[in-house]
Amino acid sequence: MNDNNCTSEKLSKYFLGGLFIVFSLGLIVMGFTLLPIIGFVLALPVLALSIYLIRTRINDQCELEFDTDVS
Repeated sequence: MNDNNCTSEKLSKYFLGGLFIVFSLGLIVMGFTLLPIIGFVLALPVLALSIYLIRTRINDQCELEFDTDVS
């Protein structure tokens, strides 16, 4: 049986990704209401960061495994 299943790392990864998604949605709403250009300019990188963080894999040593393949 594998004792190293990295549950806390996976939960924190998904929590941070979800938190960034909520933050970017807040910036999008702010872009519609208060600051049209600045809200969208700030929301797009935060949304991209959240999607990247959620899609990042965790290896057997419970570390984030970054994709270095550029193709």
